Amino acid sequence: MNKPSQDRIRIFDTTLRDGEQAPGAALNIDEKLTIARQLARLGVDVIEAGFPYSSPGDFEAVQKIAETVGVENGPIICGLARTTRQDIQAAADALKPAVHARIHTFIATSDIHLKYKLKKTRQEVLAIAEEMVAFAKSLVDDVEFSPEDAGRSDPEFLYEVLERAIAAGATTVNIPDTVGYTTPAEFGALIRGIKENVPNIDQAIISVHGHNDLGLAVANFLEAVKNGARQLECTINGIGERAGNAALEELVMAMHVRRQYFNPFLGRPVDSEEPLTNIDTRQIYKTSRLVSNLTGMLVQPNKAIVGANAFAHESGIHQDGVLKNRLTYEIMDAQSIGLTDNQIVLGKLSGRNAFRSRLKELGFDLTEQELNKAFVRFKELADKKKEVTDWDLEAIVNDEIQQAPELFRVELVQVSCGNNACPTATVTLRTPDGEELTDAATGTGPVDAVYKAINRVVNVPNQLIEFSVQSVTAGIDAIGEVTIRLRHGDRIFSGHSANTDIIVASAQAYVNALNRLYAALQRQEQKEAVSVKG
Repeated sequence: MNKPSQDRIRIFDTTLRDGEQAPGAALNIDEKLTIARQLARLGVDVIEAGFPYSSPGDFEAVQKIAETVGVENGPIICGLARTTRQDIQAAADALKPAVHARIHTFIATSDIHLKYKLKKTRQEVLAIAEEMVAFAKSLVDDVEFSPEDAGRSDPEFLYEVLERAIAAGATTVNIPDTVGYTTPAEFGALIRGIKENVPNIDQAIISVHGHNDLGLAVANFLEAVKNGARQLECTINGIGERAGNAALEELVMAMHVRRQYFNPFLGRPVDSEEPLTNIDTRQIYKTSRLVSNLTGMLVQPNKAIVGANAFAHESGIHQDGVLKNRLTYEIMDAQSIGLTDNQIVLGKLSGRNAFRSRLKELGFDLTEQELNKAFVRFKELADKKKEVTDWDLEAIVNDEIQQAPELFRVELVQVSCGNNACPTATVTLRTPDGEELTDAATGTGPVDAVYKAINRVVNVPNQLIEFSVQSVTAGIDAIGEVTIRLRHGDRIFSGHSANTDIIVASAQAYVNALNRLYAALQRQEQKEAVSVKG
């Protein structure tokens, strides 16, 4: 194998694996495939598509992504595996269709994990790591090894584990700050220590993975780059377990805006204009929106790079400066992340071919059925809105492609409310059997009344834990996006919908979430029935 390049930073995206572990962010196979395609357009080097052994659904998702996105000029498709033969074999089987496949295997190395979780000695862990990396290497050429909780591991033991893993065939060694414990200076020193004390480290890429429990993940990674890390494991919008992961968009744009600062650490001339990553930054905003919509995890307005306020100026002093020269208060161009002024792209007289062409320009690759549904929605919107923008089209398409199996369908929503009236809602739903059921309820407001009426029809216990409304564009005729999350037992289900009528969008988003819940209950019943027969 050729010596890995050290003058460019590889971006390893784990949105579909670690990102999906965020509470309520579960994705179905089609949604994962949609995100994977967009990650390929974004230009990530590696897509960690899932944990194949964890469930049949994850296995199938990794397999489909390997088949459709893991093409000749596409990204490396990676599957996670514990250091066990069954995990590694499952990953290899799922990754078979990919032209470029990687198995990522891990075992904990901190004394606290060895004592309480693994109940193994250091020598046992060394032997397992060596044996399982070698086994993975016998199945694929590209193997990544992670010593879990490296940030709290004894450095001397860590050096020994990494040396053994590389000798056994690991081409990438990943250093995880699993619990988000380290500070930038500590993390940089850890990477520098590995560079100086692992004899065969030049045979592998050093990668880093970190969580944001103390809000330091991005800072830690940038310090790691300065000390020799050449792969960054991150997620779109920083989603993930607990406080999330290092955010891809923040890392990429930090190195883009400050490349003259980072160039010397990668052995480049200070004034080099060569990008430090392979990321097409113009795809960042679109990818952020897609992941937010499909996971139901909203981006806070003040989020760096992709938040709604990232390029907004409220202060009069700032506004005056920006009008005179944008560089006075902006360190990057909004267009560099794909955020452009709304444009009128289509109208009510536009035909199907023009609609299809514009969606392709926006990066959407729809099936014929999805296109038909989206075109109907577009025509309905064009009759209501004088100006249809790219953002409107994006909202329509995301709304169509992310819908759960349509078990219940909203046929009618009618509300009566006012400052001196009792909010009342009447809803009609089409059931999975094709029957139309109507019920009515009162509530503290129109949306509360609608949800109570829907619950009377569906009759599945749940608790609404989040309700959020965002405007896609400005103006009185703007599309409103509603995202809701509800809890059933210990599981969380999200729903999303977009409509110019916010009450209708609220009803559709709620039914979308209930469809996910209802489908999960059906699958559980089927599993129980099979186990009883068995």
